[in-house]
Amino acid sequence: SRYKLPFCQQINTTQTSFTMSEEGHKRPDKPNEDTIFAKIIRKEIPADIVFEDERALAFRDISPQAPVHIVIIPKTFISGISGAKPEHEAVLGHLLLVGQKVAYNEKLDDGFRLVINDGPKGCQSVYHLHVHLLGGRQLKWPPG
Repeated sequence: SRYKLPFCQQINTTQTSFTMSEEGHKRPDKPNEDTIFAKIIRKEIPADIVFEDERALAFRDISPQAPVHIVIIPKTFISGISGAKPEHEAVLGHLLLVGQKVAYNEKLDDGFRLVINDGPKGCQSVYHLHVHLLGGRQLKWPPG
């Protein structure tokens, strides 16, 4: 079965302790490595995978916000960009290069956007770092 996770309302349902923000989005008090993205990495949950190597995995978002909406995740657990450390520098750069490769494969020659949401007010939905690749239409500025 496919999991339907509404945009900006996804949470890690394996968490038991949460802090509510003013917007009502839940942030786990203790980030848990067993997120829905970890289950996708382990192939316990099906996903339309468009790229995979030893450090990253990219798959089509099941609630796309653009004609092309792909989620790029590191296979190493990092709860969010604010949780990144100097030792994550190589994998962080790799995620951007994966975004470039996938955009090329998706024929997004006219442009695309890479987005990282962080924390409740940044509309982070799953507390496993992920990069959104959006394209296939004219994107607007400012976002959100």
